[in-house]
Amino acid sequence: MKFGATILDAEGLRLTAEEKAFFRDVNPFGFILFARNLESADQIRALCAEFRDCVGREAPITIDQEGGRVQRLRPPLGRQWLPPLDHVSRAGEGAEQAMYLRYRLIADELRGLGIDSNCAPMVDIAGPETHDFLKNRCYGGDAETVARLGRAAADAMLAGGVLPVLKHIPGHGRATADSHFDLPHVATDADTLAESDFATFRMLNDLPMGMTAHLVYDAIDPDPATISPKVMGLIREQIGFDGLIMTDDISMKALKGDLGDLSRRAIAAGCDVILHCNGTLPERMAVAEAAGEMTDTAQARAEAAIAARQAPDELDIPAAEADLSRLMRGMVYG
Repeated sequence: MKFGATILDAEGLRLTAEEKAFFRDVNPFGFILFARNLESADQIRALCAEFRDCVGREAPITIDQEGGRVQRLRPPLGRQWLPPLDHVSRAGEGAEQAMYLRYRLIADELRGLGIDSNCAPMVDIAGPETHDFLKNRCYGGDAETVARLGRAAADAMLAGGVLPVLKHIPGHGRATADSHFDLPHVATDADTLAESDFATFRMLNDLPMGMTAHLVYDAIDPDPATISPKVMGLIREQIGFDGLIMTDDISMKALKGDLGDLSRRAIAAGCDVILHCNGTLPERMAVAEAAGEMTDTAQARAEAAIAARQAPDELDIPAAEADLSRLMRGMVYG
């Protein structure tokens, strides 16, 4: 049976009867959790079980658990983490190992709650004008450093049985506006973008899933990347990414227009699946109807992503916490 070309959310701590019926009908590829869905460990596990029961399979359930400001699970449900850029800075020469341990412990937290995907690593490059909504979520200011640390984070999550989602493809670091509220424009020429911003994603193009950027590259296309066939073609051909591509939240204010029309345009541009968050049930229904079932190509990518999900390797948590504390100059995790 084909997956629906959507990743959808829930309104509360448990599914309503209407949500259950809707999810059974549209069979979304996966689900996403937000703070409003998170109260206790038992409740989260029960909600994840309800999602999967609706579609009759171990559907991926993802979350934004970067650490720092973008961190849905907070104590006591998960450790409190520094923003990624601060984490890297504090670890210094040990940053690569510190990032591995950070995301291996995060993966352990997620799997313990029934969550098996994370919207990370975020490998946008921080620059002098990067908007504050993004800057301290970055890992560094050059492509090689960011890709190396992004690889450590992705490898850690895969080892922990959690599917990473590479974002924001093909690069959001030059945005000087917050795409949650406005549409950023990037005026940088295409050659410079290819050599810097896009390079991090090219070095990580083997990862199973990626998330688009809601911004305009003026040198490439006047349309936002998520709904631009030119940008989607660049991601597939120039960057060489053949994993499953989901949109960033289709309801973010960077994109203007009807949610159904935007969903159809994103699928037509080359996105495999529509991520829709923070909407009413009728809005979710409209997005699911517009997105429809996955194409054969998208279905193959979705199945390959699921196949990359593995059983977690063994983790000595006290030892990992102690090693991370040493790398972080005495900061205690646990």
